[in-house]
Amino acid sequence: MEDDKQLNSEHEPGHDLHLEHEDPTIRFLHRIIRVAVKILAILMVLVIVWGIGDVIYVLYQRLASPPYLLLQINDILATFGAFLAVLIAIEIFINISMYLSTDVIPVRLVLATALMAIARKVIIFDFEKVTPPYIYGTAAVVFALGISYWLLTKRA
Repeated sequence: MEDDKQLNSEHEPGHDLHLEHEDPTIRFLHRIIRVAVKILAILMVLVIVWGIGDVIYVLYQRLASPPYLLLQINDILATFGAFLAVLIAIEIFINISMYLSTDVIPVRLVLATALMAIARKVIIFDFEKVTPPYIYGTAAVVFALGISYWLLTKRA
């Protein structure tokens, strides 16, 4: 019975990078993957900081050009898009952090991040340039992600 529990927990998704694996080669490879994930976390923090700087710069540029201190609708939508891009980067960093701390891929958080990313896309749609099939495809993705997220939260 105890062996069944151990066997099942070893084959659950996200439980594949334990550093206590009996094979030394696999242990070594798991360490390399964990270092790679840590490097990705560092790079994501740099992207977040860079993104914040970009939001500040773009906002300054838009406010400093005529008409001064006023934003057009396109400027506001571009600013929203930049803000949401930074928030998505933060969510991705949280995904990476959770993965490092638990060795489990946080599926609900990944779905929430995907929903935020597709919401960003919808918010910045330029409806004069977007084709109906693109809108229908986006709607299908939003629907699928929403149902998936709902099913995961309902199960929990």
